[in-house]
Amino acid sequence: MSYYNIIYRFQLADNDIETVGLQLDENSLVLKEGDNKNLPEWTKLRYKQCSNCPLKPTEVPHCPVAKHLSKYTQMFDKLQSFDKVKVQVKNSQRMVSQTTNAQKAMTAFIGLVMATSGCPHTAYFRPMARFHLPLSDEKETIYRVVSMYLLAQYFKDQNDQPADWSLRGLNKIYDNISTVNQGIGGRLREATKTDTSLNAIVDLDMYTRVIPDMIEESLFEIRDLFAVYLNLDKGNYDFKF
Repeated sequence: MSYYNIIYRFQLADNDIETVGLQLDENSLVLKEGDNKNLPEWTKLRYKQCSNCPLKPTEVPHCPVAKHLSKYTQMFDKLQSFDKVKVQVKNSQRMVSQTTNAQKAMTAFIGLVMATSGCPHTAYFRPMARFHLPLSDEKETIYRVVSMYLLAQYFKDQNDQPADWSLRGLNKIYDNISTVNQGIGGRLREATKTDTSLNAIVDLDMYTRVIPDMIEESLFEIRDLFAVYLNLDKGNYDFKF
């Protein structure tokens, strides 16, 4: 089995360094399973199980998201949301580096872990994990989400399945993600001592709630970038598709 590796390196204010390597199965984009022995009680599926969770405790004993996040609670507890950190994210193509607050850094990290954890509701974002762009702003995020979703519709259409070119299905995906965010927030409240991971979940949930409403407006704002496709460009192009 081959893996796609993403490495997060956090340099804290006291120069303490935390390095986390995430290994994604190259085919499924699901995180590699670690040692699942002695997992804490709050990771069990039946513990504050999300109201929309389709999994059964008899078949899946532990919440996929909680199980993977439980490996990093000690790191979360070293930080307060307002702490300055230098974060570097490295994969085989590039390295992204930024000095920011711990909350923003952990929002990117936790979002990646959630998407690749094996949770059925976050699975829709796995393609974005393969082309991970940490610390992106709202407009970049919307562009990537919509591009991913429309590419999925293209593949569905090619597979003789009904495609949703209107983007309505994104609302349902985000509704379910919001419920997951709230559930994971409840678990982390029991598991951590500082507010960093909790506020990161709040940030993720804020994006989850506002992005569906922002999509139409944001796409209108970047529409002119696609003028050549819409025959609105004044240049003398004669492309044939």
